[in-house]
Amino acid sequence: MNDKRPLVTILLSPATKSMVLGDNGAAALAEVADVRFAPEDPAEWDLPVLLADATACLTGWGTPRLSAELLEQCSRLGLIAHTAGSIRNLVPEDLVGTRVRVCQSAAVIALSVAEHTLTQMLVCLRQVHLLDRGLRDGAGWGELRAAYPGRLLRHRTVGVVGASRTGCAVIDLLRAFGPRIVVSDPLLTEQQAAELGVELVDLDTLLSTADVVSLHAPLLPSTENMLGARELGLLRDGTILINSARGRLIDADALYAELDSGRIIAALDVFETEPLPADSRWRRVPNALITPHSAGHSDDSHRLQGTAMVEEVVRFLRGEPLQYEIAADAVATLA
Repeated sequence: MNDKRPLVTILLSPATKSMVLGDNGAAALAEVADVRFAPEDPAEWDLPVLLADATACLTGWGTPRLSAELLEQCSRLGLIAHTAGSIRNLVPEDLVGTRVRVCQSAAVIALSVAEHTLTQMLVCLRQVHLLDRGLRDGAGWGELRAAYPGRLLRHRTVGVVGASRTGCAVIDLLRAFGPRIVVSDPLLTEQQAAELGVELVDLDTLLSTADVVSLHAPLLPSTENMLGARELGLLRDGTILINSARGRLIDADALYAELDSGRIIAALDVFETEPLPADSRWRRVPNALITPHSAGHSDDSHRLQGTAMVEEVVRFLRGEPLQYEIAADAVATLA
């Protein structure tokens, strides 16, 4: 390797590398730096050796945790570019923005989650899955149309819990449909709400007035089980509850009881235990549309995640401002 060129280490498994990086991403890095690839078998990864003399590294799903001790050894490492979302299990939070700069692809993933969330809203409002199931089971044409007449998104009130990246991306998509949008977020100001074109309300008001409730809050000690039996009891009959954020935002037993009663409808992409066991009750839950934590996954978003982080590394090496950097004071509130 050329001593005059910076070194970038790629800490991605073969599957993740193929998914997010491809040949073009590696080639773009090679134009500005020497590139070191981790062995194909993650069991053979020697992180101190792989990161020795590296100026930046690219990480993603399956990358082992980069401990404080490791970062202390790798004194030249100045940037970690994470091609996935959460960094909680990747790097010590107190070192982000202090010992090492970190950027992530959460903003790109938010676009994918937002589209998935909008799809869930429309499917549940129009009950597409039930119409499909009924036709396949031999139900009558007119019988199904009478049983599942559907509702228009434009005439609903949508409650967004958490004005996060994803929450704001959902709001952006909703504008084209024209529903009333209410938001609950303790960090959102009235001025920011006005700029988003939404109404800022407290959580109880949102739950008791919205026809569709979509969760986009981070999982923190203060938000775990934020929707318990009392909060779920505020939902009106027929409310659609969507969770594409984190399973533990909702008390699982309380949610199951509400769904079992038939009082509300849910679209769930996340669960308290993942992957779902084969005998999980959620596989049999009534009145729910369930998906395997797939909201943030699409071929397009995967490649965009890698591209975004490759571009961040290039900016870093050129001394340019980063677009997706995590500020040290923002780490505590990230999902």
